[in-house]
Amino acid sequence: MTKSELKEFLDIKVELYNRPDFITSDPIQIPHQFSKKEDIEIAGFLSATIAWGNRKSIINNANKMMTLLEHSPYDFVMHHQESDLEKLESFVHRTFNGIDFISFIKSLQHIYKNHNGLEAVFAKHAEKQSLQHAIHHFKHTFFEIEHLKRTEKHVSDPLRKSAAKRINMFLRWMVRNDSTGVDFGIWRSLSPSQLSCPLDVHSGNVARKLGLLKRKQNDGKALLELDAALRKLDTKDPVKYDFALFGLGVFEGF
Repeated sequence: MTKSELKEFLDIKVELYNRPDFITSDPIQIPHQFSKKEDIEIAGFLSATIAWGNRKSIINNANKMMTLLEHSPYDFVMHHQESDLEKLESFVHRTFNGIDFISFIKSLQHIYKNHNGLEAVFAKHAEKQSLQHAIHHFKHTFFEIEHLKRTEKHVSDPLRKSAAKRINMFLRWMVRNDSTGVDFGIWRSLSPSQLSCPLDVHSGNVARKLGLLKRKQNDGKALLELDAALRKLDTKDPVKYDFALFGLGVFEGF
């Protein structure tokens, strides 16, 4: 395929998958339960944090999270008592357990009380065409308060060679306004042009088959390579192609 043919093919796939019925099979349905900005952010961040493994299990456990937070995640984060956290101890999704969950709630409270919220933390270190340094600094800020070392593994760091798939997916949800009602676009201080593709096994394999990616590992270097290729197809909204790559891999077995 020529570059123009590839772009046309992928643009068609974006239109096919970037539509409201995508929500019903994706963890993005969890933040779609809310209308308040802070509720959407927190529900999105927690859902994205556990977004690995079986998708049905991810969605079920993310819903359990919201139930434990009394379906008012921002209010719970800001006003919980220490005794309110005890019920979170039973939560588990793969290696993310109740202790991690409690630590995340405390860190989120710290972010909103002392750093003006999630959007402000990511925007503070954003670069013109990348949020990977911003993710690195976010992790540092998130773990400023006392925490167990084990919990740190649940927030990826691109400067430690991670593709940071889950955080990049969360950022896509918050920043990109797709006008179809899938991504939220509620963070106006950042631009879709700064986003990176949530690189996972599905999007990575499809990208290699299409010649968008040569590196074999799905790591930070692969993400930079894929970013560069997608920005050549659309400089303003490169991460829209996540819908095409993911859809081709998961729904079409491309």
